[in-house]
Amino acid sequence: MLDTIFLSGELFALLFAIVYDLLFGEYPSQIHPVVYMGFVGKWLDKKLNKPEKSNFLRFIFGMIAQTIEIVLFLVISLSLMVISKSDNKISRILGFLGSIYLLKSTFSIRSLYEHVARCYTDDVELLRKNVSLIVSRDVSKLDKAHLYSAAIESLAENISDSITGPLFYYSLFGLPGAVIYRVVNTYDALFGYRNEKYEWFGKSSARFDDLLNIVPSRITAFVISLFSPISSWKYILKYGAIKINAMYPMSAFAGVLKVGIEKIGYYKLEGKIPEKEDVKKALKLYKKVTAIILLIIITLTVVVK
Repeated sequence: MLDTIFLSGELFALLFAIVYDLLFGEYPSQIHPVVYMGFVGKWLDKKLNKPEKSNFLRFIFGMIAQTIEIVLFLVISLSLMVISKSDNKISRILGFLGSIYLLKSTFSIRSLYEHVARCYTDDVELLRKNVSLIVSRDVSKLDKAHLYSAAIESLAENISDSITGPLFYYSLFGLPGAVIYRVVNTYDALFGYRNEKYEWFGKSSARFDDLLNIVPSRITAFVISLFSPISSWKYILKYGAIKINAMYPMSAFAGVLKVGIEKIGYYKLEGKIPEKEDVKKALKLYKKVTAIILLIIITLTVVVK
């Protein structure tokens, strides 16, 4: 009845997935689809990414690995969509629930908040441990200011990667759009490094991820900027081009909070040294920004569907 009166199936699934995430986060993590994306990716890496191969072949094999996983999860998502429209009531319910859970696995609202909230501490060793769980950089020698900076950077960047990105593509292309985005983003996280092992194997994942994030990163930065337009746009215009996508939400966040963030050897944004209370302010800003982004996504889903 809801489908015919007010909600499209896609919007109904989106609302259920958001509520599920807010209530339960990543639970149950043991069967989280992204875990299996990573498992398959690492298995393909082991089988295809051989050091004796030429750079060209490693690039091709990286593309093949990503394509295999995209096709695998695309088949799963399309199958769930077909089952959810079955004439059999039980199959339809199971397919719909499966679609909700798969969609929910493509984004993370509560878990992202909780991970960064653990960085609101004065205990430098606990802070270092918690920051190490959310960033890939070596945190063993970072002082408190740079640890707080890393937490704030991760929070800002992941609003785009973990919320805006997958849900934006869901609003346009349904479940397959969100799933493809999550596979590509996961592959970039696994293999998008400029080192001897992954420079060529992960290059296609990194470039595809850059392409997919052009719009979501800028939507995220725009929403963040609403909370302090002058200072945030000053930062965006000055620092946004440092990284093709990630620096847009990060610079907007730094501008609103009026803090300087730095990844030593890569970038440094001017401002006061981040302190513990800045993490708390960042989390409050995160809640407001996320609420607006969800409203935008819900509205876009209604319009498109």
